Amino acid sequence: MDLTEGLPEPVAQAWERSLASGRAAVTRRRLLGLGSLAVGGAALSACGIPPAAGSKGGPAEKRDPDYSKKEKVLTFANWPLYIDVDKHDKKKRPTLDAFERHSGIKVKYIEDINDNNEYYGKIKPQLAAGQDTGRDLIVLTDWMAGRVIRQGWAQRLDPGRMPHAVTNLEDRFRAAAHDPGRQYSYPWQGVACVVAYNTKATGGRKVESVTQLLEDDFLKGRVSMLTEMQDTMGMTLLDMGVHPERFTPRDFDRALARLQKAVDDKQVRRFSGNDYLDELSSGDIAACLAWAGDIVQLQLDNPHVRFALPKNGYLFGTDDMLVPAKARHRANAEALIDYYYRPEVAAKVEAYVNYICPVTGAKAELAKTDKKLAENPLIFPDDETVKLGHNFRPTSSGEQARYEAKFAKLIGA
Repeated sequence: MDLTEGLPEPVAQAWERSLASGRAAVTRRRLLGLGSLAVGGAALSACGIPPAAGSKGGPAEKRDPDYSKKEKVLTFANWPLYIDVDKHDKKKRPTLDAFERHSGIKVKYIEDINDNNEYYGKIKPQLAAGQDTGRDLIVLTDWMAGRVIRQGWAQRLDPGRMPHAVTNLEDRFRAAAHDPGRQYSYPWQGVACVVAYNTKATGGRKVESVTQLLEDDFLKGRVSMLTEMQDTMGMTLLDMGVHPERFTPRDFDRALARLQKAVDDKQVRRFSGNDYLDELSSGDIAACLAWAGDIVQLQLDNPHVRFALPKNGYLFGTDDMLVPAKARHRANAEALIDYYYRPEVAAKVEAYVNYICPVTGAKAELAKTDKKLAENPLIFPDDETVKLGHNFRPTSSGEQARYEAKFAKLIGA
């Protein structure tokens, strides 16, 4: 399916240009020492995960043939630096190595996902043609995972093969607008967008809202927003008192106009990807929108870096594991998903990744080795933090294209 089909030519062209934007891989990890939501909220109430219903009952598929019993292999595609590594040998991934020993399944782990839209464009031809992508398990951000699911290009998971995942998935992650009942995907990590600032650059003043980012004179020319449309627009909508779960096209345009004014007034210096990290740490950027996991990493080296959860709320999402259509080793992929929902395994991943953990019991396990990290609300949010979380509502392909095109024009993409 062509996502630009039926759109006016200028909009279609802007949409194509916007494919290069979005959260880049390096913004997910702080590269220190390596060579350089979702938490839920009121919208995510607990609900049961129904058992698999064979090959029918969803937007997808007849059951694709599975060769897991004969072929004890698995190809797992993820974002770079999004799994634990050995501190002495960066080529080793301890939890993945342990899974291979535990299961007898040989894993080919490839870090070839750098952008949701870019990756979608890479695998779309094979999926559309009903062909194997060569990957048994992939990690996509929730809105893109939802698109793949709606198009019938994901295999339904069998919870009977994933007892740890079914039991240990945090209740607030169970209801997902892009995948009702979690039938096709499970969270790898949660992602939260927050306000961040450097106290040295702000003269000790706190920055706790998008209003301050867009209007406070002492920040003028030293503010960055994110190139990811959902995050920047979602946070701006929240600041205006509009829930991103149910905004209208008029709401979107109002928020866009507000951002445009801040750009025209030179309040906002730039829309950033990974480079906001170095600029925030140095103080070249005094305040910005940021991803929580990056801030946890940045704070390890810079005590001046702080974060705030705006009183109107923050935006969250999930990066989800799913099995593409025609993948040969669904059962092997389910075994890996289940393995990473063991609390002791999830704790080891969190000790390195520092994003929001979706696994019940992982906090207690991490506290055994790093109590301070286990108490970090950006990794294990408390109830009050959870209540502030909001999600950007699912959009149709045409709607998404129009919003992305407008946003791309704003940021000059």
